[in-house]
Amino acid sequence: MPTSPFAYLDARNPLHALYVQVMSVFLAAKRGFVVHLRPEDVAAALNDPVAPEAMAAALEQLYKWGNLHQQADTGRVTAVEDFNRARHLYQLTPEGEAAQRAAEFYDEQLGRRGSLQSVALEDVRVRLRNLRDLAATADPDPALVHGLLRDLFERLDSLAENAVAFMNGLQRTIDLHDVDEESFLAFKDRLIDYLKRFIADLVSKSHDIGRTLADISEARADEMLRLAVDREAVDLAPGPDRDAEIAALHDMWRVRWSGLHSWFGRGADRGNQAALLRQRARKAIPELLATVGLLQERRAGRSDRTADFVRLAQWFAQAPDDESAHRLWRAAFGLSTARHLTGTATDEAAPRLSWRDAPVVEIAPRLRATGHYKKRGRLAKVTDRSAERAHLAALVAAEAEQTRRARQRLATGVPTKLSDLGGLDRTEFRFFLELLRTALSAGPPRSDGRIRTDTGDGTLRIILEPVPDGPLVELPTEDGVMYGPEYVITITDLADT
Repeated sequence: MPTSPFAYLDARNPLHALYVQVMSVFLAAKRGFVVHLRPEDVAAALNDPVAPEAMAAALEQLYKWGNLHQQADTGRVTAVEDFNRARHLYQLTPEGEAAQRAAEFYDEQLGRRGSLQSVALEDVRVRLRNLRDLAATADPDPALVHGLLRDLFERLDSLAENAVAFMNGLQRTIDLHDVDEESFLAFKDRLIDYLKRFIADLVSKSHDIGRTLADISEARADEMLRLAVDREAVDLAPGPDRDAEIAALHDMWRVRWSGLHSWFGRGADRGNQAALLRQRARKAIPELLATVGLLQERRAGRSDRTADFVRLAQWFAQAPDDESAHRLWRAAFGLSTARHLTGTATDEAAPRLSWRDAPVVEIAPRLRATGHYKKRGRLAKVTDRSAERAHLAALVAAEAEQTRRARQRLATGVPTKLSDLGGLDRTEFRFFLELLRTALSAGPPRSDGRIRTDTGDGTLRIILEPVPDGPLVELPTEDGVMYGPEYVITITDLADT
């Protein structure tokens, strides 16, 4: 009998909702290790009451489509006349189970929000460190190697899938597609803090994961992958294709290991996936702020072209007749006859003609701007701005180079007293003041006065530690002398990979 396991999903069928609920009940029962269900069991599991005749018809149709197995229910027959009644037990077929799982997976992915998983990132880092320690031993335990590799790749799969789902949902939020504006404004601050925290974790932990990966040689990695393959090959059933299945297992593990390198390895020709994710998350922060500005403009009553066109479309839909729609069109777009611009119109009927039906009248393009048909004199020369553009590019490059030198001078990762920071030029001093402002505005210090924070882009870490009974510091600069209490400051470049 031909099967149609997806036929019950046709929304045009009047019993579509009942079919979906029945299949959900069967799949939930199988997850609870219940194999067979009677019609009354299915009806009891539904939220809404269903007539026995409707339930029997639905189960019979699902059986005809191939979603359910049907067999006689002889377990409750106590008299001869019970054999004359149609009693059946129902069970999911493999086709029906696959169709229902596919439908549930589709609904789940369609509404999935995803997340940026700092915990999964930490799990990857810890398991990779343990794997590196095992690789350093002469005879690693195959069970431990297999378990670490399996957990490592499962966490990486979860991290990648959730990151993709989150960034897709975030883009829909930025574009204001299916987003409640009130809810967006309410959670924007928490969302930006969430992005900044994940970016900081991604910078520090991905750098550590990349260094750990570099410590594991290709030979040791192949040996550990071989141990995992050998351990899984024990459970393979004997057969003529066993060698091919083992080779496929080895290829699968190699692809996973290559994927780990593509996420956190140091590629010479292109950035890894962690760097691309960090770049996309950073880009999302100014886009979110721009979206907030757009919403604030809408609330302030400024003109919104999209809202204007939507309102105009509603007016067209509500027009009582074609004549009213034509008047609305002329008022909105001003597409009336332009014959009066020439000053030579003699046809009295012309003003009553539609611009679409009237004869063509040629008008100089600059007539409205100058009042003349043709501009007199020579055409203006095209100004060559290449020198100005080159000058601006040189200024931008010089400023970037000064910032790079200032970053290189200050972000050493070595604890330094403020009194030892003498000889800062103007660019270095301004960069230092910006970092000091970031640290002092990060929140209240700890009980010992220590402050630890990261910059907004997650590339620098600043640690301020007060010096007990320290002297007043004088820091001479090109613009004057800065006075302040003595601190030990440590500035670490987290993006220096």
